[in-house]
Amino acid sequence: MQSPQKQKKPLFGFSMYWMYALVFIFLFGMLYLDDTAHTKEVSFSEFEKIVEHGGVKEITVFSAKHEAEALLSDSIAKKQFPGEELSKGSVAKIFANIPSADILQSKIEAWQASGKFNGAVKYEKSSDFSTYLWSFGPIVLLIAFWLWMMRRMSGKDSNGGGVFSVGKSKAKIFDKDGPIQVTFKDVAGLSEAKTEIEEIVEFLKNPQRYTNLGGKIPKGALLVGPPGTGKTLLAKAVAGEANVPFFSMSGSDFVEMFVGVGASRVRDLFRQAKEKAPCIVFIDEIDAVGRARGRNPNMGANDERENTLNQLLTEMDGFGTNSGVIILAATNRADILDKALLRAGRFDRQIYVDLPDLNDRVAIFNVHLRKIKIDDSVDVDLLARQTPGFSGADIANVCNEAALIAARHNHPAVGRQDFIDAVDRIIGGLEKRSKITTDEEKKSIAIHEAGHATVSWHLRYANPLIKVTIVPRGKALGAAWYLPEERQITPTQAILDEMCATLGGRAAEELFLGRISTGAANDLERVTKQAYAMVVYYGMSEKLPNLSYYDSTGQDYGFSKPYSDERARTIDEEVSRIINEQYERAKQILKEHAEGHGQLAEVLITREVIFTEDVEKIFGKRQWVSRTDEILAANTAEPTDTKALPEAPTPPPMPQLPPEQK
Repeated sequence: MQSPQKQKKPLFGFSMYWMYALVFIFLFGMLYLDDTAHTKEVSFSEFEKIVEHGGVKEITVFSAKHEAEALLSDSIAKKQFPGEELSKGSVAKIFANIPSADILQSKIEAWQASGKFNGAVKYEKSSDFSTYLWSFGPIVLLIAFWLWMMRRMSGKDSNGGGVFSVGKSKAKIFDKDGPIQVTFKDVAGLSEAKTEIEEIVEFLKNPQRYTNLGGKIPKGALLVGPPGTGKTLLAKAVAGEANVPFFSMSGSDFVEMFVGVGASRVRDLFRQAKEKAPCIVFIDEIDAVGRARGRNPNMGANDERENTLNQLLTEMDGFGTNSGVIILAATNRADILDKALLRAGRFDRQIYVDLPDLNDRVAIFNVHLRKIKIDDSVDVDLLARQTPGFSGADIANVCNEAALIAARHNHPAVGRQDFIDAVDRIIGGLEKRSKITTDEEKKSIAIHEAGHATVSWHLRYANPLIKVTIVPRGKALGAAWYLPEERQITPTQAILDEMCATLGGRAAEELFLGRISTGAANDLERVTKQAYAMVVYYGMSEKLPNLSYYDSTGQDYGFSKPYSDERARTIDEEVSRIINEQYERAKQILKEHAEGHGQLAEVLITREVIFTEDVEKIFGKRQWVSRTDEILAANTAEPTDTKALPEAPTPPPMPQLPPEQK
């Protein structure tokens, strides 16, 4: 697709300020153009007397208006305008209605013959246009300005954005020649979600392939997932791939302060969609208008959001069969959406866009690294392992931050250390080397962080260590970076090992300093939540096995606890037992490796940072291989020749149960 050529803007475009300038100039001319002139209307007899007394310098005759104007001398002007200050250079005039120009002409000749008037005489045959202009000009301007404002308010001259067009849809329309150039090649990972989205695009391109078999394309698809996982990016890819009109709108665009505007915009949106069918309508953040009805009653008042949702439900269920209009929507709060919106016939498909796993993160890094100049030291697999739980937006931020760091240090290309610094910056926060810490605090922090590193190195399920530092970052005085395992299910021992490694810092303080500090506050919070989840959610307790009090429906009424006070006491006892056991276990590991822990602490105090290689020099190679390494090794291994493998035996059929036992 080629982007449309940009239209050249006119050199001089109309602006509202031009109208203001014209009105200001007109008023300025009316008020100040003839500010030095003093005029006065007199009778014709008085006009004759003033001329006969020799006080007139010049006479101007307006034959069309039957008027005469006389320019007064300074002496007569002071008598005619008493109390007014006549500055030097000011003009004083009188005018009077005359019987006719011929009569005035004869009188002027008599005055000239007698020597009473020796000034010049002018004759002007002007019309009444100037008088009408000064009389009715302001009124005409006000009427024109009012008409222009009414046209602006009605939207005729403002591209549909007037007050009277407030009920019109604000959806942006994109076509195949539009500015969106994103395709499915730009969407890394999300293979399952892309498959279903591509099927929708294929239906719009070739609908007979499905309708000939009697199939019906889903009327709506809802993209659900955490923020930053690529829901809107998928919609942009659909707009770039589909050769049909694409309507894009946010859920908040339906909500307005005026009553009935949301429902009106919904009707207008679907009216335009039906006119341009086949097409796609994308509603981003639909939870702004699709929230479940009746949860927050507004004292019986008319809820504008509920009316908008009702109209949306009606329009989505009002399409004809295979009408060619498909609704795409995105949200990260599917649990609060109205059930009527999620039923079949409206949103037939819910496509869950999850956080990328290890392989997806590798693909996402490769996409974002296309536009970045990198050197040979960059290891994409290592970057993917260092960013567990990162969304696609987070990975894009890492790549951009690494480029900024490299530019800040005048590097010719972005290197491995730049990416590591970018990950550290995003996870831990900005380094605060200027933060003042005493030697005693520095030693305590080093022993605490060395305790984490020592305990985690000797536990099977603990996350592999990457880096430990005692340089303050963000709100933390020290930090340790690990490579979390890519697990779909977590065994009990893995949770216990993680809790033990987390408690290693507090245990090291008690063993090697003889006192504890507030530095383990975050560690204790995490451990307490993990122990509580083991007992209450996962049923991993000895006294309370196979019990879960977790409500996955999200209907948290909060009237009472789902268990008795005696059961709550048992839960507290189990949580305390689990935490105490892992704390003693951490102390035991530290006692067995006290010498190595001391060496790690000394290195931290001296260098302020240690890496995996430093820990290997002290404790030796780690006994257990990380599961992430196994995943990467399996994905990069050579494909096995399937023809050489024997066929797997067919499993026996499952025995059929009687109807009453199913």
